Amino acid sequence: MMAVRLGASHADDWEPVAAALEQFTPEAEALRPGLHAFGARGPSRYFGGERALAELVAKAVAGAMPSASRAGVGVADGLFAAGLAAKAASASTDVLVVPPQQSQPFLVDLPLISLHDPVSPLHGDEDGAEALLDVLWRLGIRTLGDLAALSEADVLGRFGWTGLLAHRLACGLDDRPLQTEAAGEDAGAEAEIDPPADRIETVAFMARALADTMMARLDRDGLDCMSVNIEAHSDSGHASHRRWRHEFRFNAPAVVDRVRWQLEGWYRSPERPAGPITLIRIKPCAVAPANGRQLGMWGARSEADERAAKALARVQGLLGAEAVTVPHLAGGRRPADTGRRVPLHAAGDADRGQDSSATGPRNGKKKKKTKTKVVDAPWAGRLPAPSPAVVPPQPEPVVVTDCEGALVTVGGRGEASAPPQRFTDSAGRSQAVTAWAGPWPLDERWWRPSARRRQARFQLVLNDGSAHLCVLESGRWWREATYD
Repeated sequence: MMAVRLGASHADDWEPVAAALEQFTPEAEALRPGLHAFGARGPSRYFGGERALAELVAKAVAGAMPSASRAGVGVADGLFAAGLAAKAASASTDVLVVPPQQSQPFLVDLPLISLHDPVSPLHGDEDGAEALLDVLWRLGIRTLGDLAALSEADVLGRFGWTGLLAHRLACGLDDRPLQTEAAGEDAGAEAEIDPPADRIETVAFMARALADTMMARLDRDGLDCMSVNIEAHSDSGHASHRRWRHEFRFNAPAVVDRVRWQLEGWYRSPERPAGPITLIRIKPCAVAPANGRQLGMWGARSEADERAAKALARVQGLLGAEAVTVPHLAGGRRPADTGRRVPLHAAGDADRGQDSSATGPRNGKKKKKTKTKVVDAPWAGRLPAPSPAVVPPQPEPVVVTDCEGALVTVGGRGEASAPPQRFTDSAGRSQAVTAWAGPWPLDERWWRPSARRRQARFQLVLNDGSAHLCVLESGRWWREATYD
């Protein structure tokens, strides 16, 4: 893989560089303005090898850029290593070629923050990447070599999929096996713009509908879009064709970003169109099976969750800050304690606390960070899983008796006076108890006069198949929750 990186001050002038790369391969891809990549194995055979090709690319890029600018060209086995090689080349020489099978030795001394580089699949996952890097830094992991030296199984068990991805990158491996395939002819979408648009935001608005349509088709087929081709035409006869690659996988907002970037670069280039845009076409070039994707609550894409959140925020603005509430999980011993409702604007603060004393892995300076509270702390006396599915606002008074019709009680040693046999609810309906477990005693806040004193909880299964959590307190029985 060959990567080309422009300096940050000249990233906006990337369109001439993309045009210069077309003389070497028709499949050059842009990850973002100023960062380009393409497979080097095929073209290198026509130009005398990878180093000769890299030097020719460096000369072509230099000729397409302002004389005062600088670019780097890197070659390595994978995109992540090639991108970091191009970054190193831009700071020293123009070209850096990592020999085959030597990506891991090249990466071994690079700092851990390299995992957050734009060529990394972790770059798009801000929250997950930041949390992972912070924990690794606290554990003494300072370089990619330190991370690669860990056991893959241990990293997976401790950090999950995100940690495994970071470990593979540190080892010089691709983020996923090469399973991409060409997209079908009907997978793309296009639209004529009438009247023609002379503003980029107008075209981007049209592109959002096209991206939603394209992503819906791919979701239906269980596919991820890895590379997309964007084509724009103007009424003056000019056209812009660019192929874009995502470091992980595309969604609709990411496609719209590429449309905007492409049009901005086109209008800045010497080949800029002389008239407004009349047509926009988006087509996936390479797709891969969408393995292991968790669907969103509101649909198949997370954008729907974002739209729902914005709608709730508007309702909150109309009805008041406290009018819209959402469920929030918390720690506790009783089912009523583990779930409560908080205002929408406070949902994030309810789950996170502020800690400004942490030292980040970037530059050693103190900064604010968010720390997720542990809601599954070892609450002594909490019932084992599974948790009840239905918890009423107020417990329902019930009666639980033994085979002789006497009320079941619990002695001072926490033992039931007799096995529960009959369950009678507040409406007078009586059922037989077919199975039961308990009692589990609970004595909360004994130092407060108004607090709940000693309780004994039972799990009861009735003859209709329903299961309930019942509590005996001060000689009275209550149904506290029902299991699904």
